[in-house]
Amino acid sequence: MALPAAPGGVTTRTVRPEDYDAIIAVMDAWWDKPTGLLNRLHLDHFHGTSLIAEGAGGALTGFVVGFLSPSRTDEAHIHFTGVAPRRRTGLARSLHEQFFATARRNDHKVVKAIASPQNSRSIAFHTAKGFAYSEPVAGYDGPGQDRVVFARRL
Repeated sequence: MALPAAPGGVTTRTVRPEDYDAIIAVMDAWWDKPTGLLNRLHLDHFHGTSLIAEGAGGALTGFVVGFLSPSRTDEAHIHFTGVAPRRRTGLARSLHEQFFATARRNDHKVVKAIASPQNSRSIAFHTAKGFAYSEPVAGYDGPGQDRVVFARRL
């Protein structure tokens, strides 16, 4: 399903499971480090709430992998946001806003995300978008894997 146009003539649509290979092929380069945190099952099970942005010729320019929590029925979670390394175009904001709209339509009241406390770029991005964040939670993802938890009320 095609969604409203994003900035710069980019179009967005819901993700399809077969988009996994294209997304995983760019992730490490877009983050300047290995991620290894996006598995095929995320797109197999959350493609209906995840978004992909495409430029001219269908070139991948961004994505949001997110889901509506089945256990915490007022929460949605953004697992990954990625944009091609041409930052400050408004694409990430547009993708987030579209995800927020999906959460609202499904009566979710808060969107959450997590990041490493050392990921200053993610912390700056999320706070600029209205997310509050926690102090680092020790061992959130296992021993030595501290995380900050972001939350934005809708």
